[in-house]
Amino acid sequence: MAVDYTVIVVYLAAMLAMGWWGMRRARSKSEFLVAGRRLGPAMYSGTMAAIVLGGASTIGGVGLGYQYGLSGAWMVFTIGLGLLALSVLFSARIARLKVYTVSEMLDLRYGGRAGLITGVVMWAYTLMLAVTSTIAYATIFDVLFDMDRTLAIVLGGSIVVAYSTLGGMWSITLTDMVQFVVKTIGVLLLLLPIAVVKAGGFAEMRAQLPTGYFDPLGIGGETIFTYVLIYTFGMLIGQDIWQRVFTARSDRTAKWGGTVAGTYCLAYAVAGAVIGTAAKVLYPGLASPDDAFATIVKDELPVGVRGLVLAAALAAVMSTSSGALIACATVADNDIWSRLRGAVRPAGGEHDEVKGNRAFILVMGLAVTGTAIALNDVVEALTVAYNLLVGGLLVPVLGGLLWRRGTVQGALASVVTGGLAVVGLMAGYGILANEPVYYGLLASLAAYVAVSLATPATDATVLAAWRERLAGRAPEPLSEPVPASQ
Repeated sequence: MAVDYTVIVVYLAAMLAMGWWGMRRARSKSEFLVAGRRLGPAMYSGTMAAIVLGGASTIGGVGLGYQYGLSGAWMVFTIGLGLLALSVLFSARIARLKVYTVSEMLDLRYGGRAGLITGVVMWAYTLMLAVTSTIAYATIFDVLFDMDRTLAIVLGGSIVVAYSTLGGMWSITLTDMVQFVVKTIGVLLLLLPIAVVKAGGFAEMRAQLPTGYFDPLGIGGETIFTYVLIYTFGMLIGQDIWQRVFTARSDRTAKWGGTVAGTYCLAYAVAGAVIGTAAKVLYPGLASPDDAFATIVKDELPVGVRGLVLAAALAAVMSTSSGALIACATVADNDIWSRLRGAVRPAGGEHDEVKGNRAFILVMGLAVTGTAIALNDVVEALTVAYNLLVGGLLVPVLGGLLWRRGTVQGALASVVTGGLAVVGLMAGYGILANEPVYYGLLASLAAYVAVSLATPATDATVLAAWRERLAGRAPEPLSEPVPASQ
């Protein structure tokens, strides 16, 4: 496997080199956190597709195809649907706000008192998302080098932390573009056709497998509905996704570039399910569906191609991990630490904050790596993250964008009620149950509507400033939102 090892080592070295190059461009807060809000359509589409299609979408998507057939595409498919909905319905307005975090948007909409508690919820989500991506390094490096789990996590995590810390969003954007190209070539153009041919073609696959493997709804209506709630709606409000929207050069770029990325996700979803179905024909007795990707790559692909496809899997994991890491650090710094210390950023001081942003990425990266080493169950960690995100933040975010009568008291009640309901229901029903997100979301909505109607409407001045920002007529602020205590 010397050729395959060479491909992987060259890829990893290129990631670090791009981190060093990005460091030279990231000279202000805007450059470091949102790439100066200068990405054009091509780069925006590629990086957005890279961030949403991570290890779960690649390795997990193939595993679902192995277990359920073509209907295993639904998890990744709903991610694509969420990205399409975000791009078509909301991304233009989000881009015009010129903020850095979801909590800043809530402060603008509701009057400056919702940021801290929503920041804590968003931080927990981004932290767990980064952790689950980091754990996936163990699977890939085990296939490559038969490496110890802890060492694999430390190696993969260190590379991501290094290039993210050096150049921030510029480094992540550049690496994500490479990762997008590698994933497209490795998974769509190489692994997909090779897997189908090795399995004997679609006719042989149909002959070898039960008819349920080719039923588009075979995974079950309840499961599909849960995927929509968690992943489609999760795409609408996640800090990792919004932070990419903030990098768009214009609202038009955000809308159409995101639409292209969402469409790409739909194709990627089908490809993963087909690869998994082919793996079921070739290896019907695997101990775990998640072993399907690594097994078919290791056993069926020629030398060199195997290295490129494994690099594609590594690219998928790294893109999600780095995006979640910078989102986690941005929320920790901007929405939690700055509010707790009660400091206001001086006008024109963005250049001086880059050092602090780097420090937060480094600290969060160490926390993510340590947590990943301690945890084993990726699915449970990811489920907790998305349940908290959707149950706690979906209603106040979409309510702020769509319902004029929503108030800050309603938003806070929604976050607290939905978050506590989700946690309590996960304790009662089990972490992987569907009920926590169902009932938690309903509780959040009821609290938002009831409390908003029972409290005075948002001040007209706040709403007027909000409409100016939505229309793109207000300048980007130079200082942090003032904490509520001030």
